[in-house]
This record gives sequence, C-alpha cells and structure tokens, in this order.
Amino acid sequence: MRTRRLIALALTATLFTAPAGCGSDEPPAAGSAAPGAGSPVADPTGEAPAEPSAESVDDAAGPDACALVSKADAERLAGTPLDEPVAAGQSCTYTGPTSGPTAQVEVFVGDGAKKYLDIERQLEHEIRELAGTADEALLTAEAFFLRKGDLWVAVRLVRLNDPQENRAPLERLARTVAGRM
Repeated sequence: MRTRRLIALALTATLFTAPAGCGSDEPPAAGSAAPGAGSPVADPTGEAPAEPSAESVDDAAGPDACALVSKADAERLAGTPLDEPVAAGQSCTYTGPTSGPTAQVEVFVGDGAKKYLDIERQLEHEIRELAGTADEALLTAEAFFLRKGDLWVAVRLVRLNDPQENRAPLERLARTVAGRM
C-alpha cells in the first residue's frame, strides 16, 4: 500500500512539473514562428548577421532552362509524351507519365551543367565533339554539353533503349538549343 502511494505521488509530481519545462501551454499563433526561430543570432562582436537576400537566382546566370528546351522539344527527343516541366533553380525536368514508358529529359544551365560534364570526364565516359554548334559542344551516349562564352548548358536523356538510337535526336536538339543560347 505504501508503494502505491509513493508511485502515485511521483506521478502527480511529474505531471505538475513537466509542463513547466515546456514553456507556454498555448501553441504559437498561425503564421508565427516559435520563440527564437528565424531571428538572427548576434555574433561575438554584438552585431546581428545580415539578413539573407530575398533575390532569386541572378538573371545574369543564364537563360531559363525550360525556355531552352520546350516541352515539344523534350517529347521529340524522348520519343514519347511527357508531363509538364518542373523547374528548380537553373534546371528543368520533363518526366514521362507514371503509366510509361520510362523517359526523362533534364536541362541544366550554368555551373551545374559544367559540373555534370566534369563528372562525366572523371568517370572517363566516352565524350565526342559536336562540331559547328557552339564555342564548345560535346556529346555522350545520353547527353550533350554546350558552351557559348562562359555559359554552359547540358541536356540529359533517360530512356530504356539502345543509347545509339538517341544520338541523332540529341545532336538535332543540341543544334536547336545552341541557337537559343
């Protein structure tokens, strides 16, 4: 009996003291952040850090990836209907419908396109030159890379077919995209 009273007393004490450590009983109002969230923390000099810029990606970084390769262009390249594009930063992705067939066209503009090429080189994938297209134009089994001035663009095709079937469509689209850069 004494043990039961001690357990009951311990549970009661826990129930009364636990909420005190959690702060307010009321949830934050809709649209407001939790206390301290999102506010800049002062650095050791006592100055608050600069607020992050609300500006979007710098327009000087290059053209819109979805404008360089239209949905019709992507469908011609993939040889199948594709869903509406999904833009993210300096990239644009067209995917095949879930009902199939498997197809995806990815467009990268700027540093991401150059990094993709650098990785292809590190992996020692076969890379061929595509003459007369841009300042620099390269072709792999599933992608092409274009450079005009300092601007890089890469377009990658994902299909479950023989990559040799994709060579001519990739070359045609590379020439089209080079004209739009």
